[in-house]
Amino acid sequence: MKKALLQSIESPADVRRLSRSELHTLAGELRDYLLHSVSQTGGHLSSNLGTVELTVALHHVFNTPHDRIVWDVGHQTYPHKILTGRRDRMGSLRQLGGISGFPRRDESEYDTFGTAHSSTSISAALGMAVGAALKGEHRKSIAVIGDGAMSAGMAFEALNNAGVAGADVLVILNDNDMSISPPVGALNRYLARLMSGRFYANARDTAKSVLKNAPPLLELARRFESHAKGMVVPGTIFEEFGFNYVGPIDGHDLDALIPTLENLRNLKGPQFLHVVTKKGQGYKLAENDPINYHGPGKFDPAVGIKAAAPGKPTFTQVFGNWLCDMAAQDERLVGITPAMREGSGMVEFERRFPNRYHDVGIAEQHAVTFAAGLACEGLKPVVAIYSTFLQRAYDQLIHDVAIQNLPVVFALDRAGLVGADGATHAGNYDIAYLRCIPNMSVMTPADENECRQLLYTAFLQDHPTAVRYPRGKGVGVELQGAMTAIPLGKGEVRREAGQNAGTHGKRIAILAFGTLLYPALDVAERLDATVANMRFAKPLDAGLVAELARTHDALVTVEDGCTMGGAGSAVLEALQQAGIAIPVLVLGLPDEFIEHGDPVVLMSRCGLDAAGIEQSILKRFGGRPALVRPAVHQ
Repeated sequence: MKKALLQSIESPADVRRLSRSELHTLAGELRDYLLHSVSQTGGHLSSNLGTVELTVALHHVFNTPHDRIVWDVGHQTYPHKILTGRRDRMGSLRQLGGISGFPRRDESEYDTFGTAHSSTSISAALGMAVGAALKGEHRKSIAVIGDGAMSAGMAFEALNNAGVAGADVLVILNDNDMSISPPVGALNRYLARLMSGRFYANARDTAKSVLKNAPPLLELARRFESHAKGMVVPGTIFEEFGFNYVGPIDGHDLDALIPTLENLRNLKGPQFLHVVTKKGQGYKLAENDPINYHGPGKFDPAVGIKAAAPGKPTFTQVFGNWLCDMAAQDERLVGITPAMREGSGMVEFERRFPNRYHDVGIAEQHAVTFAAGLACEGLKPVVAIYSTFLQRAYDQLIHDVAIQNLPVVFALDRAGLVGADGATHAGNYDIAYLRCIPNMSVMTPADENECRQLLYTAFLQDHPTAVRYPRGKGVGVELQGAMTAIPLGKGEVRREAGQNAGTHGKRIAILAFGTLLYPALDVAERLDATVANMRFAKPLDAGLVAELARTHDALVTVEDGCTMGGAGSAVLEALQQAGIAIPVLVLGLPDEFIEHGDPVVLMSRCGLDAAGIEQSILKRFGGRPALVRPAVHQ
C-alpha cells in the first residue's frame, strides 16, 4: 500500500513543514501503516491507534527534540517512533536486536526519557523543565499521560510539586476511556481555544494582579472563574494544583489540537491539556474490543484476531481457576489487582465474586497496604500482581505487611524473563528482593499443578507469602482438582544419580527452582545427575541441601531469576552456615538487564536451556564424553 507522504517523513522537521491538509493526509497514512506493521510483528495496537493525531500535532507544533516529550507508560509511542526516523525498522519491533516497544534514550534522541511502568512522566518532565530553567535554556517539557496512569499517587505527587515549582511544563491527559468527561461539542472547542490564548491568560493574570491587595475579591474572582469553567469542563482539581486547565478537546481533531497546542506553547508556567481519544481509533475491530487488541500477536487485519486453539493452560489461567475454587471454599478470600484484571486472570473471579473483587487501579502501593488492612480484619487477601510491578510497592511490602506479619498472599505473575516487553517488564528480581524480608515465604512452582498446590499452601499460612510463576503455558502435567498443601520449606528429589549403567566420575546434584526443573531433568538423563525440585526459595530446605552436599561431589543451582541474591545465593548461605565445603555452580540470569526478544532465545543466550545448563556443568566440572547424548529440547 503506497504511503507517499509518510514515506517522505524522515524526522519531525518534515512534519513541521506540512500544511494542515497534508497533516490530515499524514495521519491517515500513519494509521494505516501502523495497523499493517503491528499486524505483522505483534505489539501494542489499540493505544497506538488512539494517539496518531496527537503525535502528529505534537511533532508539528513543538521543536522536538529540543522540546522534550515524555510519554507515560510508553506503549503508545509507535506513531512517535515512525515519525522520528524509525519507520523502516518497525519490522523489527520488540524482536531480538530490533527496536523496543517503549521509549529508549539509547535508541533515539527523540526518546527523551525511558518509560514502560506508569505514572512517571510528569515527574520526569518537571525535572527537565526545572533543569532547563537552571541552565538558562528555553524549551518546553511535555508529559503525555493516560487517564489510567493518572490514578497513581506518583502522578499527583508530581502535579502537586509542579504547581509550586511554576516551571514551564505541559501535562497532556490522554483520556482514552472518557473516564473523566466527554467533550461537549463546538462550544467546548471554542472555550478550549479561548482559554489557551494569550488574551484569556493575560486578562486573568491582570485581573488577579489588580486584586492581589484585596484578598476577599481575589478569592471571589478565583471561585467565579473556576465555577464558570467547571460548568463546562471538569478541570477544577487541576486548577487547584496550580495548572491552567484547558479542555477537554477531541484528541482526533487536528484542527482543534494544533491551534490549542500552539497557544499553550506560548504560555508560561504549568499548563494542563485534557484530550479525549479512543483506543483502536480507525480500526473497528479494535474500537469495539480495545482490550483484546491491546497487545495482540500477529494477525490478519481483514479478519482480526482468531481465537486461540485449545492447549495447555497458562500459569495465569491456573491461578485464576485456583482463585475461584479457593474463594468458593473460603469466604474470607478477597482478590486484589492493580489494574490488571485480564492480564492476571481475574475476569471470572470478578464475575463470580464481585463483592470480593477489588481493582484498585494503577496503584500498587495502595494495593499492598489495602491488603494489609483487610488482613488486619481477619480476611485473607490475595494480591495478583506482575513481579515487575510489585517493585513499586516495596516499602509497603516491608512496612505494612511483613513487619506486622500479616497473612497476605502475593501471586506474582510474569516471573523471570517475559520476552518482547524487555527489561522493564522482566520479573528477574523477585526472589532476591523478597527472600531478604523477614516473615516472608517465597515459593517457586515447577509446573502448573504444583503452582495450584503452592497457591493453596500459601493461602493456609498465617504470614506473608509469595508464589512466583512465569508468563505463558505450563509444561503439560495433569492438573489435580483437589488441593493438597505442600509442607512449608520442603523440596523433593525427582531423580537419583547412578541410574545409567557404566557411569563414573563426579556425582552431581542439580537443585532446580521453578520451571527450570524440566530442562534440569533433561540434562540429568545425559549426565546421570541427581535432580531436586526445591520448591521454596524461602524457607529453603536446608536439610535437603545438606544431604545432597554430603552424598555428591558438586552441586548446581538453576533458577530463572538473578543470581545476585537469588536462590543460588540462598544455597551458598545454607552451606556456609552448616560448615559444608563443596563446589557449587550457580546458574541463573546474569547481572545485566536482558533486552527484548523471544523468551526461548533469550533463555538460551543466558545459558538456561537444557543445552546451556549442560554446557556450563561440563565446563565447570569436566566432561564425560561417554555420557553426553544429544540434547532433548522442551
